[in-house]
Formats: sequence, C-alpha cells, structure tokens
Amino acid sequence: MVHLAMPLWGLRSGQGPRQLSELGLALLLSSLIGWERAARHKSAGLRTYTLVGVASALMMEVSQHGFDGALRLADVSFDPSRVAAQIVSGIGFIGGGLIFVRQDVVRGLTTAAAVWLTCAVGMACGGGLPVLALAATALHFLVVRGYPRLAARWLPRASGSAFALRMTYRTGTALLPQLMETCTRRGFRILQVKVDRLPGGSDPAARVLLSLEGTADTGRLAAELFDRDDVIEVEVTAATDEE
Repeated sequence: MVHLAMPLWGLRSGQGPRQLSELGLALLLSSLIGWERAARHKSAGLRTYTLVGVASALMMEVSQHGFDGALRLADVSFDPSRVAAQIVSGIGFIGGGLIFVRQDVVRGLTTAAAVWLTCAVGMACGGGLPVLALAATALHFLVVRGYPRLAARWLPRASGSAFALRMTYRTGTALLPQLMETCTRRGFRILQVKVDRLPGGSDPAARVLLSLEGTADTGRLAAELFDRDDVIEVEVTAATDEE
C-alpha cells in the first residue's frame, strides 16, 4: 500500500498550532531566564539563553514529528528519547565553555547550570509539558534570586569567604587606590576590581566592584569607606563568583 507524502506546508504533519505554541512558550520562558542573567551582566545573556531554549524545543519537535513519514513507509521502530539524550550531551559544550578558573576561584558554574536548565525548559516545551516548563522557570528565579539572600542571612560565613563590595565615588581625586589600601589594611584580599564610569553630569562619578576575601568585620570596612567625603554609596553583598 502506497502512502501519500504529507504536504510541505501542511499544518497537520507535526507543525501545526500546537507545535508553534510550544515553540512560542519556549521562546518566552528562555527569554525570561536570559533576561535575568543579562540583568546581572553574566557572560551568557539574553540571546544565548533564548536560542538554547528555542533550539531545544525545536529538536524535541523534530524527534517526535520529523520522522512520521518514514514510520509510515516501513515497519520502523523509533525512540524519541535518543534525540533528547543527545540534546543533553550537546549542551555540555556550551556550559563547559562558560566555566573558567582564575586565581583558584571557579567562575561561571551558575551560568552554565542556567544554560543547562534553559535547555531542559525548551525540551519540556517541545515535549508538550508546559506546566513543568513553567514550574522549572519559576524555580530558576527562586534559586538564583532568593537563595543568595537566604544564604547571607541564615548560613554562617565560612572562614576566609569571599564577598562583593560595590561603591560609587566621585572621580578626579585618585580615590580608588586609597579605597583599595583601606580594604587591604583591614585584612581583606582583593580578588578582582571592576570600574565603570557613570555617564555625564557636573559631578563625575564612577562605580567600582571589588571582589574581596577575608574574615574581618565587613560592616566596619563599609563604615570606614562610606565615611570618606567623596564616597557616595557602599554596598556589601554575598559573593557571586560562581555565577
């Protein structure tokens, strides 16, 4: 018995409204995750996460519907889970490229894990599991936004643990070397320094991010830094090196 081939643009051959809706949901959810990562200036941003999520969903759609014609022509057994397994293996190349080590500090772990999660969200959308995809996206925001605050409040700070110190100060007075000297005098080790100049205005300012490590009192350090006339703002937060 001869089977007629499905039309190229047919909407009933696994590329109808349901599949397009699943791709659209993958686009939305992966964009939300990418937006959160981009807002925190991580190495993989909005476009990377969105493309990972949509591509994963598309590959799941292909694994489920792309071989319908072959299955009709012959007695062929096909396991869609094999394609899903290859997606999981393949995403490891992107995640591995986001992890690097500098001065014995591992960076990029959370970013790589978020890319992996985005892949899973896209697979869930392409596999027709929208509730799980929505739940996983919500859990992403809970973990990356909520857990650092809970850890800073409830978990004891380990000896020699790292933290981030953000300061905004007026430029033109060579203040940054003095601020760094204050940190080292207080017993903290400077792991990384990042300076961004703030736009325009009659009172030029800059924002500096210091990654510090030490066991001394961070509150006293922040108070001493803020006591300087040219320092506008001081904020101490939990370290985000792994992200």
